[in-house]
Amino acid sequence: MALAGPPGGAGWTWRPVARDALLARAFHSCTELRGRFYVVGGLPGGGASEPSGDTVLFDPAAGQAVRGAGDGPRRSHHDAAPVGGRWLCVVGGWDGSRRLATVAALDAERGAWEAWSAAPGSRPPVGLSSHTCTRVSDRELRVAGREGGTRTQRRCGSIFTLRLDPGARTYCYKEEGCRTASRSGHCAALLPTPGPRPGHQLLLFGGCSSPEPEVAGHWSLGKIKEEPPAAPHLTEQLARLVSKGQGARQGPRGLRHHSCSVVGPFAVLFGGETLTRARDTICNDLYIYDTRKSPPLWFHFPCADRGLKRVGHRTCLWNDQLYLVGGFGEDGRTPSPQVCILDLFI
Repeated sequence: MALAGPPGGAGWTWRPVARDALLARAFHSCTELRGRFYVVGGLPGGGASEPSGDTVLFDPAAGQAVRGAGDGPRRSHHDAAPVGGRWLCVVGGWDGSRRLATVAALDAERGAWEAWSAAPGSRPPVGLSSHTCTRVSDRELRVAGREGGTRTQRRCGSIFTLRLDPGARTYCYKEEGCRTASRSGHCAALLPTPGPRPGHQLLLFGGCSSPEPEVAGHWSLGKIKEEPPAAPHLTEQLARLVSKGQGARQGPRGLRHHSCSVVGPFAVLFGGETLTRARDTICNDLYIYDTRKSPPLWFHFPCADRGLKRVGHRTCLWNDQLYLVGGFGEDGRTPSPQVCILDLFI
């Protein structure tokens, strides 16, 4: 992996902007909906056997967190996505005793949780945890990653399309024909494809020992209707940052439980734990995957500040800024109550 940037990780940092004990957790979900970050579930500390069932709303404009709707699903290692500008759908995850593939939905208008039902013909996975759910349209998600019960784990991973019907309060899984390597704790990024045949592809990074991303879906130009959040200033800053470094064809090897956010043509990965070391496994490195040219290139920006080490955290893009929420710190047990913003100084 080629290094970029001055020694010690100068050129970027995570700047704290808020601190609240309500946000101290890891392996949660954090989803922007209606200008708020909805933080759901997760583990309150290392060694916790039961995930949290609470919902916390963080207002990034005011820098304040409040407890939201009660009686939410007890989940960790799950994923979530906004639907219809009104619902927050939590998909799968660990409930303290088993992996699930069910869908629970929070109605943001009423502030109440609903248990949606499987539609006739739905073919759900056995169970999901440390998986990813990526919006490909307003009511359609692409689900990929770890699948199996509490005692079984497949050698390969299935890919599912999950269709959501808010009017009927139902969901329907359809297994796709393609498969991936068995992955757990990976990330997914829906990115534009460069070259003579423009379109979009869904790439999976990490979650296994291979440094190579896998394609979990490809769509021709015009098929993807999702409008990613506009972040012109941050996109420009990332372009300037990678212009200072030398790219590499291969990405990080054996990284899992890291974060990933798409910013324009870039996938921005941070933290996680590496499977390549027996000690000091939790990372504080910033990786940028640049799709502007073919083949895409990786840029690695290390950091000397051990206080920035995170695992099981989330990043969320809002108002042209990238936010970091939660996660365990260097010891892999203590959750961070901080909310930070990615600062780039080039």
